[in-house]
Order: sequence, then C-alpha cells, then structure tokens
Amino acid sequence: MQRAERAARILRFEVESRSSGAARLQPEGRAMNKNITVVLLLALAAGCSSKPQYGAYAPPMDSTRKVSEQDCSRSIDTDGGNLMCREVTERERRARIAEEERQARARREAEERAARERLERERAEQLALEEAARQQLAAEEEAARKQRAAEEERLAAERLRLEAEAARKAQEERERQERAEAEARARQRAEQEAREAAERECRRLEQERLDGRALLVNFVDNYGKLEENKGIARQITAFLNKARKVKPCPPA
Repeated sequence: MQRAERAARILRFEVESRSSGAARLQPEGRAMNKNITVVLLLALAAGCSSKPQYGAYAPPMDSTRKVSEQDCSRSIDTDGGNLMCREVTERERRARIAEEERQARARREAEERAARERLERERAEQLALEEAARQQLAAEEEAARKQRAAEEERLAAERLRLEAEAARKAQEERERQERAEAEARARQRAEQEAREAAERECRRLEQERLDGRALLVNFVDNYGKLEENKGIARQITAFLNKARKVKPCPPA
C-alpha cells in the first residue's frame, strides 16, 4: 500500500510535469518523459500487485467486480471495486467541481428546506396547541356562561315563585281582612238593628203604658163620680198615684 501511494504521488508529479512543461520540452525530452512514464506505470503496477505489509491494500483485478474509476490527482479510495487511475481533464475537473458545488448547494437547500419544514411543523404544532387551548378556554367559558345563565334563570324563577307566593299571601290576607271587616260591619249593623228594635219596643211599651194611664185618668174623671163607679175609681186613683219605677229606654 505504501508503494502504491508512492507510485501515485510520482505519477501525479509526472503528469503535472508534462502539463506544465509541454511547451519547453524538446523531442528528446519527450522521449525521456515517455520512458519515465513507462517506468512509473510499471512501478505502480508492481506496487499495486504486491502484497502490503501493513493495513489495507488495493484489491487485485477481479472481472466480477465493478471498475472504480479514480482521479489520479486525488487520494485513491480502495474501498471496493477494481481501480482504474486516469488523468482528469480541466473540463472534467470543472464539471466535477460544479457538480460538487451543485450537490453541496442541493444539500444546503435540502437542509434549509428541512429546517423550514421543521419550523413550519413546529409552528403548526404550536398553532394547533394554541388553537386547542383557545377552544378549550372557549368551551370552559361557554360552560361557565351556560352555568351562570342557568343559575340566573333558577334565581329568577325562584324570585318569581317567592313574589307569587307573597302576592298570594297578601291577597289571602286582604281577603281575610275584608271578610273580618264585613263580618264586623254585619255584627255592628245587627247590633245596631237590635238596639233600634229594642228601643222601638221599649218606646212602644212606654207609649202603651202612657195610653193606658190616660184612659184610666179619663175614666176616673168622666165616670168616677158615679156611685156605682166610686169604688173602682178610688182603686184606679190609688194605682195612678203609686210611684212607678220605670226603666228608661236605652238609646239606639
């Protein structure tokens, strides 16, 4: 493996020498370079085919394995495949650099896109959480509002019931008082009528007594002097002269 790396470095030096000094070389120099190139290629082949003493080594040619085409100006990757080292042109190098830049740009854009998508997902999740919290809060507020409305409705119904109960009791009290007053007026009227009737009866009896005494006085005056009436006349006169205890009629 160390010999292969040395051969690759020598080969890169030889290729660079050819590319930089092509204009200065004479025909004999070209022949010398060609000989040097053949020697270096043989040395590289010998280094690649010989067994390394330490570490990994370039695998031998195998027709069943793919060909891993390597750039001689760069470090050789021996991880799998048959190795084929070739000189890369400037156009291919620019194309490779452009491709690497494109891939780097694509990776960067993919990373940026992934970051944006992640931020968008996080933002969407945050918005979803906020929306869920808002809906939860709205639901709790709506439930509280309905509970307050139900409580207010219950209190209003209770207040109406109490007012109706108070009005009913007040009406019953008014009716009771009206009945009591009517009964009192009826009693007073009956008592008044009874007193008036008693007074009328008392005055009627008093008038009858007065009328009777007047008849007796008139009899004594007109017929008491007759002999046959003198005895009864004396009795009537004694009766009329007797002191009477007449109870006065009560006022109406």
